[in-house]
Amino acid sequence: MDSWKAVLKNEFSKNYFQGVVTHLKTERMAGKTIYPPGSLIFNAFNSTPFENVKVVLLGQDPYHNPGQAMGLSFSVPQGTNPPPSLINIFKELHSDTGMPIPSHGNLCRWAEQGVLLLNASLTVRMNEPNSHAKIGWADFTDSVIKKISEQKEHVVFLLWGKFAQEKQVLIDETKHLVLKAAHPSPFSVERGFYGCRHFSKTNEYLVSNGIDPINWSLD
Repeated sequence: MDSWKAVLKNEFSKNYFQGVVTHLKTERMAGKTIYPPGSLIFNAFNSTPFENVKVVLLGQDPYHNPGQAMGLSFSVPQGTNPPPSLINIFKELHSDTGMPIPSHGNLCRWAEQGVLLLNASLTVRMNEPNSHAKIGWADFTDSVIKKISEQKEHVVFLLWGKFAQEKQVLIDETKHLVLKAAHPSPFSVERGFYGCRHFSKTNEYLVSNGIDPINWSLD
């Protein structure tokens, strides 16, 4: 997290961020269950230091069912059944690259290679999707996207679904690659997620810019 603290140092003292902290404390005191656990709220940043970021995979908010959220977008802990969206991601990975469908849904190996698994909201109330979408997290994660865009080059941004694609305005496309597709959820996967080939396209772009590709295998 240290490299991120240097990049984002001004954000932590801003009013909106103090508001996020206060909101989370108030909900906990009221007996609400919040995911992911406190130690994992910034897991994406701890798993992928700023200097290592090659790819940004943007999700909306954490899984809201018990035992799923781990602070990495789309990822679930080993031993937890992959949710439908993640299963569809794996199906596309298989058809795109020929890799076998992973036996689990823990995406830590992607994060360790430079895939920032970022949710726009870093927390959620149990069983209430998007319950923290308006508490200030978007200001923070928009700043994260802007800092990556401004201070790095040749990063691939994977924007799946309408919500993620609204973040395109934060990205300087003269020095980064933006890949867009439908969301992998069962409701929209047939509208252009299947066949998007984002995994191979990501690696083609990285290699063409002298950057090591991502090994998408999880087993």
